[in-house]
Amino acid sequence: MLRIGVDVGGTNTDAVIMQGDKLLGGIKSPTTPDVISGVKNAIVGALSETNQIAKDIDAIMIGTTHFINALVERKRLAKTALIRLCLPSGPAILPFSDWPTDLVEAISGSYRLVNGGYEMDGKEISPMDDEQILNAVDELIKQGAEQIAISSVFATVRGDMETAARDLILKNHPDISLSISSDIGKLGLLERENAAIINASLKPLAAEVIEAFGQLKAALGFDCPLYFTRNDGTLIEASEVLRLPVLTFACGPTNSMRGAAFLSGLDHALVADIGGTTTDVGEIIDGFPRLAGTSVTVADVRTNFSMPAVESIGLGGGSLIDVKSMSIGPKSVGHRILQEAVVFGGDTITASDLAVASGRAIMGDKPAPEFENQDQLIKLMDQIVGDAVARSRTSDKQLPVIVVGGGSVLMGDTIDGLKVVRPKNHSLANAVGAAIAQVSGEVGRVVSLADNLSREEAIEQVTNEAKILAISRGAIEESLKTLAVSDMPLSYIPGNNLAINVTVVGDLNLEAHK
Repeated sequence: MLRIGVDVGGTNTDAVIMQGDKLLGGIKSPTTPDVISGVKNAIVGALSETNQIAKDIDAIMIGTTHFINALVERKRLAKTALIRLCLPSGPAILPFSDWPTDLVEAISGSYRLVNGGYEMDGKEISPMDDEQILNAVDELIKQGAEQIAISSVFATVRGDMETAARDLILKNHPDISLSISSDIGKLGLLERENAAIINASLKPLAAEVIEAFGQLKAALGFDCPLYFTRNDGTLIEASEVLRLPVLTFACGPTNSMRGAAFLSGLDHALVADIGGTTTDVGEIIDGFPRLAGTSVTVADVRTNFSMPAVESIGLGGGSLIDVKSMSIGPKSVGHRILQEAVVFGGDTITASDLAVASGRAIMGDKPAPEFENQDQLIKLMDQIVGDAVARSRTSDKQLPVIVVGGGSVLMGDTIDGLKVVRPKNHSLANAVGAAIAQVSGEVGRVVSLADNLSREEAIEQVTNEAKILAISRGAIEESLKTLAVSDMPLSYIPGNNLAINVTVVGDLNLEAHK
C-alpha cells in the first residue's frame, strides 16, 4: 500500500511516500501564500523523487495549518452566534466573556440564552422551550449570523437536549449550519462552548479547503481517498473535517512527534521539532504525544478538546539574530530563508548563519558572517531550546531528545543535559507522521455506577463505544489497541459517578476503499 504524507508548515511544505513501514523518499518545498500550490509542488516532487505515479497511490494524508492560521490571524471566519440552554440558572458568566475583543468582532459574536440544560446529576434545569429556541434563531439570523453553535449546561452528563435543539432548528431551518458542543469538547461549560463556537466559525473555510484539495487531487490524477491528520496524531476523513475542522488544529506538532517516534524507533522520549520559524517541544508516550490537561488555550481562547501538550517558542532556522542586543527571534524570514539568509546570498543574519559559522551545519553557497560573540550566541540558542525542553519534562527521568525538522541542525549533541537523537530523514518527520497516521476513536462519558455496575465494567462500556467509533471511521478491528484510559470520580455529583475518557487506535483499512 502506497501512501503520501503531506505536512504544511510555516516555512516548508513536506511530502513523503511510504510503502507499509518503508520510507521510499520525500522532499521539502517552500510553503506558498496560497498553500495549495505549495502542496502541489511537494507532492509532484515526491512522486518524481520516488519514481511513482499518481494512479498507484492508495491514500493521501495531509496536515494543514489553514484553520489555526485563520483563527490566529482573525481572517476568513464566519459570522457566528451561540444558543446556550441554561435558563433560569446559567446566566452568571455570559458567552464570550473570556474572548479577546478583536476575535469576537471578527466573528460578529452574538448569543441568546434560553431555557434548558441539566443539573450535575442529570436532572433538567428546565424543559426545552421550542418556540423560545426558534425565536432566538430568527433573531440571530436577522443580526447576520451565518453559523450557530449550541451548548447546554452539563451536556457531558446528558447530551440529548443539545441534539433535540439541533433537530428542531434543522426541521425549521434546513439550510442552516449547526455545531453542538457535546460533539467537540469535554467537561467544562465555557471551554466546551468556546470549542463549539470556534468550530462553527471555521466551517465555511473548511468547505473551501476540502474543495481545493479535492480539485488538486483530481488535477494530479489521484483516484484514492483523502484524509487529514487530527490533533491527536490520527486520521479524520475529509467529510468529517467539513463538520469538525477544530479537530485538525494541532496536527503540525503532532505529526512531527509521531514521525520522530517512528524514525527513531523510540516510544518514550522528548521531541524538539525545529522548523524555519518556530520550535515545538513535547513528550511522546507509547509513540503518541502526551495530551494536554482539561483546558488548553487556542488563539487566546480557552477550550477543552484533545490537544497535545506542546511548548512552542519563536526560534527556527530563519530566526533573526540581532548581534547588538544579543537576541535570537522570535521574528523570522520564514520561507524566504533561501533568498535572505547570508549563507544563501542575502543580507539578513539568521540562526542558520550562526549554525554554519559555528560548524554545526553545512548549507548555502556563501560564507557565513563572522560573529564577535559567537560562543555567547550559541549558548543563548541552546538555552532557549533547553528551557522549552525543561518545561516539557514530566519527571527527572533522563529521556533522550529526538530532534527533527529542517532546523534541527541548529542543535548540538545535548539539550538541557539530555542526549540528542537525530534520526535518518529527520527533516521529513512531520510528513512521515502524517503518512503513518492511524484511525482513532475517542469517547468521554460521565457514567453512574448504579445497579452494581463496577468501575471496570463502566470503563469497558466506554472502551467498546470508542472501538465502534474507530471502526466506523475505517479502522481495522483486529488492529485496535487502547491508547489511553482515564477515569475521575465526580464527588460533587450525588451518587457514585465517574468521568471516563478512552482513546483507541487502529490501522486504516485501505482495502475497503478499493
